[in-house]
Amino acid sequence: MPLYDCIVVGAGPAGASAAYHLSKKGHTVLLLEKAALPRYKPCGGGVSPQVAKWFDFDFEPVISQKVTRARYTWNLGEAIEVDLQAPIWMVRRNEFDHYLVQQAQKQGARLLDQTKAMGVKFVSESGKARWQVATSGGAFEGSYLIAADGGRGPMAKWLGFGDRKASIAGAIEIEPKGTVENSHVVHFEFGLLKNGYVWNFPKRDGYSIGSGVFRTDRRKGKDLVAPMAEYASAFGVDGDAEPKFGHPVYIWNGNQRLHTQHAVLAGEAACVVDPLTAEGIRPSIFTGIKAAEAVSDAIAGNRSALAEYTDIIAEEIGHEMKLATRLAKAFYAAPHLSYRTIMQQPSATWAMARIFAGEVKYADMVQKALRRLSGGLLAKS
Repeated sequence: MPLYDCIVVGAGPAGASAAYHLSKKGHTVLLLEKAALPRYKPCGGGVSPQVAKWFDFDFEPVISQKVTRARYTWNLGEAIEVDLQAPIWMVRRNEFDHYLVQQAQKQGARLLDQTKAMGVKFVSESGKARWQVATSGGAFEGSYLIAADGGRGPMAKWLGFGDRKASIAGAIEIEPKGTVENSHVVHFEFGLLKNGYVWNFPKRDGYSIGSGVFRTDRRKGKDLVAPMAEYASAFGVDGDAEPKFGHPVYIWNGNQRLHTQHAVLAGEAACVVDPLTAEGIRPSIFTGIKAAEAVSDAIAGNRSALAEYTDIIAEEIGHEMKLATRLAKAFYAAPHLSYRTIMQQPSATWAMARIFAGEVKYADMVQKALRRLSGGLLAKS
């Protein structure tokens, strides 16, 4: 059988990005995906335009909407609206993820969708190390392996990572189609759901309406349906009648080892979802790109490249996620007070939008936000 330079398991943003950049460098890449592409993925679909700087192609074909204004409510009361200083993309993940895969294919990556990974085995014979991946479509070999099969995927366990550090949160979503009013506005509701929020992200042909709990280890879907349905009714949508898609969210909960012999974890398999906003797309793409760089360097002879990947993610993402965790704990400790103290300040929206875009770090604003929250608590007491 042919020996690929790298086998990437999982064709989400992390896996597709890794496959694209490895192929662009001239490496042979096999991209495995268990579902048929394009495939549905429950997700609000907010993406920072800053991801474009990591690629050399145009994302315009898969941008469903560009939002320029944020609207907040507490228990569906009087709204706070703030103009964003830069637009945020809204995408449908079936289109966005598949588009990334197609760009990787154009660079030479081989895609096998509807091909489920069934097990892995590390083999080292005559000084030649490689991974053997058993799949529903046969066996394949790669000198290196990138596991990007999501938080629930089996690859991390098969590779020997054991229990990963993650807070397993929950979300549920509906995707009603129809005419969208004020399609440039993204909506957030904080009072209907404890330890999380409800959202409405507009698309060109409908909405993505969902609810998520992000400050608890586990939350059953039934606890999320009622607030989501109530919020949907505010937009003329019968949330009870729409098909519902629930999914766990693997939120960062501490730095961890992301490499082993000739393999790394990327994307939600590496638990890089933001503890405050639950953003996962941009961090996943970042890890996919850095995983590709690490594998390419390892192929070139850098024996410490994969270990350096773990360090890079800890430095670039882990430090930020630690600060986001502190802010999330403070916000949800007194959510109504936090809402009035923070969300009524336009500067807070602008700061969060810049963090979402990767233009500003949590370190640049978290102390100010914590002081403001602490001041609000003292005033209340």
